[in-house]
Amino acid sequence: MAGILIVDDAAFMRMMIKDILTKNGYEVVGEAENGAVAVEKFKELRPSLVVMDITMPEMDGIEAVRRIKSIDPDARIIMCSAMGQQAMVIDAIQAGARDFVVKPFQPDRVLEAVKKALA
Repeated sequence: MAGILIVDDAAFMRMMIKDILTKNGYEVVGEAENGAVAVEKFKELRPSLVVMDITMPEMDGIEAVRRIKSIDPDARIIMCSAMGQQAMVIDAIQAGARDFVVKPFQPDRVLEAVKKALA
């Protein structure tokens, strides 16, 4: 189990997800503040799972999903979206994301998505 990479431009969001995951026995191996950094960290860390925000500066989550999938077609990615981003979520799923969780996060839903993606 190589652990999880968390990608969100808001540090407190990364902290919140990290908190949910580590309290439940998952290892967070890295964090990134935008899609461009996420792609680099993915290459370097080869995480088992990426938890990716959709809207971020420099490179959004959808483009990052496409790039990560081109590096590793088997990459497991879960998207995080705010309410009302359904169209973007669909784009992300088409780009190769496995699932999505909606902000504000419900720990149970996050864990369920993580468990399912890693199964």
